[in-house]
Amino acid sequence: MANIFWLIPGSAILGVIFTLVLIRRIFSLSEGSDEMKRIATAVRIGARAYLNRQLRAIFIFFAIAFFLLIFLSFSGMLPTFVPYAFLTGGLFSALAGYIGMMVATGSSARTAHAARSSLNRALRVAFSAGSVMGLLVVALALLFLSIWFLFLNHYYHNLPLWERIQNITATLLCSGMGASAYALFARVGGGIYTKAADVGADLVGKVEAGIPEDDPRNPAVIADNVGDNVGDVAGMGADLYESYVGAIVASMALAFAGGLGMGGVLFPLVLSGIGIIASIIGTFFVQVGEEADQARLLWAIRRGIWISSAIVAVSSYFLAQYLLNNPSLFLPILLGLLAGNIIGFSSEYFTSDAYGPTRSIADATQTGPATTILQGMGVGMRSTVPPVLIVAATIILSFLLSGGGDDICLGLYGIGIAAVGMLSTLGITLATDAYGPVADNAGGNAQMAGLEPAVRERTDALDALGNTTAATGKGFAIGSAALTATALIAAYQERIVQLGGELSLSLIDPKVLVGLLIGAVMPFLFCSLILGAVSRTASRIVLEVRRQFREIEGLMEGKATPDYARAVDICTSSAQNEMLAPSLIAILVPIGVGILISADGVVGLLIGALITGFSMAIYMANAGGAWDNAKKYIEKGNLGGKGSDAHKAGVVGDTVGDPMKDAAGPSLNILIKLMSMVSIVFAALILKVAILK
Repeated sequence: MANIFWLIPGSAILGVIFTLVLIRRIFSLSEGSDEMKRIATAVRIGARAYLNRQLRAIFIFFAIAFFLLIFLSFSGMLPTFVPYAFLTGGLFSALAGYIGMMVATGSSARTAHAARSSLNRALRVAFSAGSVMGLLVVALALLFLSIWFLFLNHYYHNLPLWERIQNITATLLCSGMGASAYALFARVGGGIYTKAADVGADLVGKVEAGIPEDDPRNPAVIADNVGDNVGDVAGMGADLYESYVGAIVASMALAFAGGLGMGGVLFPLVLSGIGIIASIIGTFFVQVGEEADQARLLWAIRRGIWISSAIVAVSSYFLAQYLLNNPSLFLPILLGLLAGNIIGFSSEYFTSDAYGPTRSIADATQTGPATTILQGMGVGMRSTVPPVLIVAATIILSFLLSGGGDDICLGLYGIGIAAVGMLSTLGITLATDAYGPVADNAGGNAQMAGLEPAVRERTDALDALGNTTAATGKGFAIGSAALTATALIAAYQERIVQLGGELSLSLIDPKVLVGLLIGAVMPFLFCSLILGAVSRTASRIVLEVRRQFREIEGLMEGKATPDYARAVDICTSSAQNEMLAPSLIAILVPIGVGILISADGVVGLLIGALITGFSMAIYMANAGGAWDNAKKYIEKGNLGGKGSDAHKAGVVGDTVGDPMKDAAGPSLNILIKLMSMVSIVFAALILKVAILK
């Protein structure tokens, strides 16, 4: 067992080395003309400035939280190293997002230049940039966990095994809280930035001025391109980093309660290491011919994911036999892998213009924006049913197939392992999602630099594929969040028991019921704050773009250059100010409910937030994706094409959906997990000072 442990840091180091090779290969390519370089540099500078400013703001929060955790540690309510694990968890999450974003901003012009000669070359450049993000997230996360595990296992080596595992998992769960806290700030702030810029640019540029998307005359176009990177690359990377860490650590925490000992603790770590190797292998299968259509492009992406999944599935059987002496525990892993793929297909069905739901929204545009929005809301609500049923079936089957009928703790471990299985191929799954913003920025670079039409056609093909993979990626992220949150709630229950507390878990207990009600309303409050922030910031962008169109002489004729920096500054400052309130409620509410109600109330809070947050996240992601693709369906020449009344209604629908699918919806994934993490870390404090015992 000691020998197999080294597969964990070894695979993580291999992942880091592979990403360094990819980065070197990408940056050895040409960025094209001087104009292409100038545009890419402007986006890169804007993205770096935003992240640097965000990191300064988040540092204040982390400093306050660190000293609070130090106090709890000295008071005996937390293990000694918890505060330091919290800091390093946030640091590694930030590092993964920062590096991934800088590679993405350095790849857009290179992708556009590669598209001048070959669609396949452009795909390889963009996908390589996405692979850096995907593989860096899992490699850094696993390296981080393996280093902490080695240190803590050595430090506590004189303790009995159960107490050693308890201290290790308690410390690592707090590191997950650090990753989650940073991820929430990154997702919320990045989402507000990118959607405010996008909505503002579209409303004035497309609807009012009638100019194309990414037109260099639009003052918000650079801010829009910056936003794609800070929200959809850095924010998304931090989001899935903490999902990955959360699923692994929750399973580790449940292992000992299930009677699986150190083998059960190591199982999710080793499985994740195999997933990194499988993801690296899968990336080599993502390539297409020059005349590839959307079906072939999508098949190329799926081929890489399916090959990686097959490697993990086969390996997990032998791993379960070796570490757990129970090969049936590989079945939850299969269920997790299968559930992730099915949820992806469901998201594709409800958001792709190849199917009826999105086309029904396009048809509704012919009677105006109101019917467009109503139809999109209906499609989004209906789309929640399949993923909820899939996750429900996965939870039940994972619980039963892992032995939950005889031992509830073993069943809960099976649910955690299912979440790890779903996320085991995150290296390549995230790559297929992160490549989308690179392709989108490449199209903007080609448009602003005035490249030949064939280049824009190729980048548009990659961008359209990116919309599909982004929709399936969001479905995957939401599904994994639901499974991870379920495992974390079980870990919270186990933590309370370890601390000598008891939970009634009765639905007729008023404390649990009140917690359920508060938890159920949390996603509504959270999304309200984010959507309001996007609306206010977008309004400022609209007014600024109108002002420049009105006051800068010769701008609309292409004889003057807009003040891009002003729009970037508006988005940056607003995002930093607006991200604070929604982020803090996710941290403060669980502690407040625990102190004012009880540990039982916290269980209700977490379950209520999971139920409504999961469904709302699916609704927002799929409704937004369907509105976006309905607009693109019209832009292909259907129903009157660009400039028609149907197209204008489609743009309105898209601007309503964008903040839902790229700001509020994805942030809900983190909300339901972070609340669980906070509850686990502050469980001792809640038991000690709760008003209602």
